[in-house]
Amino acid sequence: MPEPLPPDWIDPPDLATARAAQVALAARVVTEDSFGPVRLIGGVDISNTRFDPENLVFAAVVVLAWPGLEVVASASAVRRATMPYIPGFLGFREVPALLEAWAKLRETPDLVLVDGHGIAHPRGLGIASHLGVVLEVPSIGVAKSPLVGRPEGELGDSPGAAVPLAWKGRVLGTVLRTRRRSNPLYISPGHRVSPATAVDWVQRCGTGYRLPEPTRQAHLAANVARRAHGVAKMGEAE
Repeated sequence: MPEPLPPDWIDPPDLATARAAQVALAARVVTEDSFGPVRLIGGVDISNTRFDPENLVFAAVVVLAWPGLEVVASASAVRRATMPYIPGFLGFREVPALLEAWAKLRETPDLVLVDGHGIAHPRGLGIASHLGVVLEVPSIGVAKSPLVGRPEGELGDSPGAAVPLAWKGRVLGTVLRTRRRSNPLYISPGHRVSPATAVDWVQRCGTGYRLPEPTRQAHLAANVARRAHGVAKMGEAE
């Protein structure tokens, strides 16, 4: 079980506290492999928008069997965010809702792929690292666009083409093309996973789509939760 963290590290009252919490949490990130055999693999995603007047966050966690990648469990949660939509601090909007969804799972995954960044973040704590440290679970960041850094070298067009993602003289992750004629993904360790292993697992979870199957399924589940909430609201209004 992960050790209890100060409440302000999960739901900070202001931006200064959030920044300090990120620095403290980032110091706990491990970028070496520290996990056993994988029997269940998780996918995590969030659906929300900065323009939602209700400031709602829809979180989904999907659990797939490995190696077949069949969905065996899923859970979702909706929560009103207290932190404004500020790039670089989105973890504080998303993690509380994800923790609610995670708590609904009867069996938790051995490894989690998160839609978002790991250590490829200005303070080394993207959502994948944030969630990984809070839950003390091995995690991998699978982002669709860069937050910091740039590719080192020209990325080929073929699936599997990869180049390092570097920032300020440090390699933070990998730019990986998973599908021809599709934009690449930005892979970085979240917690308890090495850079090479992070890329390996993303590739192993590929099923022909741009996204690896765990985060693809989580994306679908988060959107289902959001639509279901909208339908419920319409029913209440009638």
